[in-house]
Amino acid sequence: MSYEPTRADFAQPVRIDLYSDTHTRPSRAMKEAMMAAEMGDEQGGSDPTVWALCDMAAALLGKEAAVFMPSGTMCNQVAVATHCRPGDEILAHEDAHIQASEAGGPGAISGVMIRGLQGPRGVFSAETLQAAIRPVNRYSPPQTLVEVEQTANKGGGACWKVSELKSVADVAHAHGMRVHMDGARVLNAAVKLGVAARDVVADCDTVWLDFTKGLGAPLGAVLAGSKDFIGAAWQWKQRLGGSMRQGGMNAAACIYALQHNVDRLADDHANAASLARGMAQIEGITVETPETNLVFFDTKAAGLTAAEFAARLRPHGVTISVSDTYRGRACTHLDVDAGMIEEAVAIMRSVTAR
Repeated sequence: MSYEPTRADFAQPVRIDLYSDTHTRPSRAMKEAMMAAEMGDEQGGSDPTVWALCDMAAALLGKEAAVFMPSGTMCNQVAVATHCRPGDEILAHEDAHIQASEAGGPGAISGVMIRGLQGPRGVFSAETLQAAIRPVNRYSPPQTLVEVEQTANKGGGACWKVSELKSVADVAHAHGMRVHMDGARVLNAAVKLGVAARDVVADCDTVWLDFTKGLGAPLGAVLAGSKDFIGAAWQWKQRLGGSMRQGGMNAAACIYALQHNVDRLADDHANAASLARGMAQIEGITVETPETNLVFFDTKAAGLTAAEFAARLRPHGVTISVSDTYRGRACTHLDVDAGMIEEAVAIMRSVTAR
């Protein structure tokens, strides 16, 4: 049984939204920044606020250039299409977002295959990567790209350490492959690791940064890399309908997010740890220790599927997401405070006791 919130579900008020950090709402101050934004034609290159955001993001990530896009999924698909050619093979974790959650985009759009690699909590080792690399021959697909996800979503929000990324990138580069980072929550990782974002991504050829998750913007992501790569990526952005006209309004929200909402990601991590501690005390719920803002848990011992657990929470105004039959996820973000965490745990305890 699967469970996804429907329009009818949200006719009821949601008081504690743990479904995803993509459900964050722009604050009043962010909206004011959006209304005050100077705008032009993003597609034609005359929107000064979009350029300001791209320059800011490129500097933050230590890359030469960046391009603004509507979503992180588009960033991934544009990056894959720019790096690869039809028939190529990507090496990525078997649970990677591009493998499991992008509707088969790499195959449908770019005509490439993904070879899934194993590793604990969404992180594979340099040795695992090395073992998956084949000698070049006429019978096998060219292996052109290695993809990593920071943080690893289905790995429980686990962080790739800088040393792990360097080891993997060294192997990839030694074999003439490029390294692309799905940076959906890369700033969560930077805050957790206590490392500058540019150092986290230093060994990756390309990376994107999402503004709609813990950073709280209503739209947007930025893909960064070399000037030549970003120039080529623009054509794929155009092909996929990624132009945003007067995009400065959305870019202003992203600039505000970078200026005000990065350091506070540590609060989300603390709330996730508190939620995990509380849920671990509920009989029948097994909790994976979170590293960042994602709390994964198992409901089997409670005699409930994760979907049934989610359905029981919904009338109380609490939402979570479902990953598998018994595996669920709760996500903390800037619209969830410590008091809401305590209340959510109490509601979870009551619905499982039934």
